[in-house]
Amino acid sequence: MAEKRNIFLIGPMGAGKSTIGRQIAQQLGMDFFDSDQEIEKRTGADIAWIFDLEGEEGFRAREEKVINELTEKQGVVLATGGGSVLSKETRNRLSARGIVVYLETTIEKQMARTQKDKRRPLLQGSNTPRELYEELADKREPLYEEIADITIKTDEQSAKGVAGYIIDQIEQI
Repeated sequence: MAEKRNIFLIGPMGAGKSTIGRQIAQQLGMDFFDSDQEIEKRTGADIAWIFDLEGEEGFRAREEKVINELTEKQGVVLATGGGSVLSKETRNRLSARGIVVYLETTIEKQMARTQKDKRRPLLQGSNTPRELYEELADKREPLYEEIADITIKTDEQSAKGVAGYIIDQIEQI
C-alpha cells in the first residue's frame, strides 16, 4: 500500500512538486515536507539570502543535509529542490529510501509558472530565463531520469489529477 512508502518528488522548478506533493500527502494521510521550506525554517532565512551569503555551494550542502534527514523518516512525501539531484549522495539516498517520482514539464510551462516568482535565486539576474532553463535541463534531466521510478508530465493536468495518477502507479509497484 502506498501509505507505507516514502514518496520523493523530483523535477525542475515550476514542475509542481510542492503543490502535487501536498495533494498526495493529503490523499494518503502522510506528512508532507518541502526541502526548501525546511531549509528556510531551520535557518530563519530565505533561500535567496542563503544563496547570496553562501553561494550555491553552501546552499547545496545545507540541502543535502536536510534531504538526508527527511528521507530517513517513514511515510513522508518530500518535494525536493530542482537542483538537489546534482548531489550523487542525495540521488543515492532518494533511490534507496523511497519511490522517486519525476515530474516533467516543458520550458514554456516553467517560464509561465515562475515568471513572477522572486524567491528563486537562480532566476534572479538572468536576462534570458529560457537559456537558463535550457542549461539547467541539459544538466539535470539525465539525473532525474537516472533515479525516477515513475515519470509523469505535469503540463496539461491538474495537481489533483497528477496526484491521483501517482498514487495509482505507486500502488501497482
